[in-house]
Amino acid sequence: MPETGDIDRQIEQLMECKALSEAEVKTLCEHARAILVEEWNVQPVKCPVTVCGDIHGQFYDLLELFRIDGSSPDTNYLFMGDYVDRGYYSVETVSLLVALKVRYRDRLTILKGNHESRQITQVKYGNANVWKHFTDLFDYLPLTALIESQVFCLHGGLSPSLDTLDNIRSLDRIQEVPHEGPMFNHTNGLTLISRAHQLFIEGFNWCQEKNVVTVFSAPNY
Repeated sequence: MPETGDIDRQIEQLMECKALSEAEVKTLCEHARAILVEEWNVQPVKCPVTVCGDIHGQFYDLLELFRIDGSSPDTNYLFMGDYVDRGYYSVETVSLLVALKVRYRDRLTILKGNHESRQITQVKYGNANVWKHFTDLFDYLPLTALIESQVFCLHGGLSPSLDTLDNIRSLDRIQEVPHEGPMFNHTNGLTLISRAHQLFIEGFNWCQEKNVVTVFSAPNY
């Protein structure tokens, strides 16, 4: 793991929307991979935690979330994917979240979204090596999270071939996001499913008789 002073310096730099060097990104992704490989397809999360949806490279809106609800490690966060693409600051956004994960591994949970893949995110990094470091890391992101065994969180949706959490736990996630296939509440004793992926101007939307909530955290999208 990196020296605390080094990662703190990188976080301070990233908070100013200043990108890291290619060498720093490589080392950061290596440290993050060592952490993520130990996490689960269904990563357990404890309350209290703030759940966030898509960020899509809107770096200053990410900072606004931290301003409103507190920064790590004072506030625990669960991000449900899509950190890159479309906004102007994909590299800075994902770098900051990964750096915070490395520094405060138990305070921050970052899940895989459909944009955390090679087939979608190919033109946003300015440097092919930086793109490769991040996309290789994306393979290791957890697919879902489970808050206090009650609230099931994931990026988009569930395959019809999945009906239990154990089905998800048994998946091999260390791969590119597949085009199809798997990648429910009553059966699993859940009270709520929280997802992201879908734009709602209000930032959230309830459906399925309030059994599902969609959270979208990129305003003015």
